[in-house]
Amino acid sequence: MRSRSLYLQEAGSLLKLTAPLVLGQLSQTAMGFVDTVMAGRYSAVDLAAVAVGSSIFFPVFLFMIGLLAAVTPLVAQAHGSGNPEAARHAIRQGMVIGLLIGLALMPLLWLMTPVMIWMGISAEVIPITREYLFAVSWGLPLVGIFLALRNGGDGFAKPRLSMYTGFFGLLVNIIANYLLIYGKLGLPALGGAGCGWATSLSLLAMLLFMAFLLKKSRIRGTERLFAPPTRSKGASTASFFRLGLPIGLALFIECSIFALIALFIAKLGAEVVAAHQIALNFTSLLYMLPYSLSIALTVRVGYTIGAARTDQLRRTMATGLGLALAGAMLTCLLILGFSAEIAALYSPDPGVQQLAAALLCLAAIFQLPDAMQTNCAGILRGCKDTRVPLLLMLFAYWGIGLPLGYGLGLAGLGGLEPGPHGFWIGLICALATAATLLGLRVLIMLRRLEQMISGSGSESPSSSQG
Repeated sequence: MRSRSLYLQEAGSLLKLTAPLVLGQLSQTAMGFVDTVMAGRYSAVDLAAVAVGSSIFFPVFLFMIGLLAAVTPLVAQAHGSGNPEAARHAIRQGMVIGLLIGLALMPLLWLMTPVMIWMGISAEVIPITREYLFAVSWGLPLVGIFLALRNGGDGFAKPRLSMYTGFFGLLVNIIANYLLIYGKLGLPALGGAGCGWATSLSLLAMLLFMAFLLKKSRIRGTERLFAPPTRSKGASTASFFRLGLPIGLALFIECSIFALIALFIAKLGAEVVAAHQIALNFTSLLYMLPYSLSIALTVRVGYTIGAARTDQLRRTMATGLGLALAGAMLTCLLILGFSAEIAALYSPDPGVQQLAAALLCLAAIFQLPDAMQTNCAGILRGCKDTRVPLLLMLFAYWGIGLPLGYGLGLAGLGGLEPGPHGFWIGLICALATAATLLGLRVLIMLRRLEQMISGSGSESPSSSQG
């Protein structure tokens, strides 16, 4: 009876962390929606420019999210072990690395014109996209610092801070878009470029607001974050990159395979592309749920390792994966029960609706392995184990998912006619492989951590990632 109570208590702790993270993710998604709507009301060309610019900016942004995700487990483990100095060191280290990487990546966005020409982007869209990318590039160093602060707050198990900051940034983004896109209050009408400047301004506002909230929270380890650096005990810069770089690359790999599949499917006609986009967009919205839970798991696992609580560690992992599976089953049933209605929300075309509904049935199955692999990865990040998971995901996506999807979707493998169904089957197989391999890795790390914690405790649980 007591055991059941402890599991319920752990589930409550995870859900308490997850809820504000979901709302924070929702605010970020809403920013993209606002950009699309407001740029579209200015002109179709500006909307196209923002869409192209966002597709170029997003992988860079995603890489920075992954790299700076190293702050969360570092802070969580330091917090669990009662070491505020190490937690502060991790946040400050992330701020410096985020600033420098952001500055280094800015010229990459300035030099995208040849790439856009090679991609065959319309000549009237390229100048506006170039202006948008120049404007939004100034947000890269800002977002680098912001992500370090936000992930530090999450590592202290204070996700409400990032939730409040996300909605504050959304408000600033709406106002700045209105003023800069349409030229209000005497400002020039910048169109799509104004959307880029609004994004950079909202990132600056989020950085400042997050810094204010951390200072106001008075959490041990958040003092003097912006003071001149001093010699502190904590992870080295090399260790930070060994932890964060694989996460950034893993996110890039996951993003790139979806982008490549979209290019393959583009050959099959507008109706197929539209149906595929409907299924992908809806599953992307639902992905906020397992992804937010995975962040909560990273925090709880990291804290438990820092506190050297072996029984709670096993309980946290099992409870988190149980919640992930239960949530995935609910979203699976939701999609299966309302696939036709979901498709109708996106398109009035009967042909698109029919194909999208069929793809959504595959997307429903997709929910189960996707939730499990996402949360296994979250557990491993809490263990500061990221290099081996990167290799496992690389094998699952590029070694199994993409070749199988191409074979089924375009090459006629298994007698299937060319179509998007084959690619979705390939994705399901890739995710199932990733979930299995990452799940086995979780068991290996759990045994290793239990042995180390029950021993002298002098060796870091993450010191070996073989």
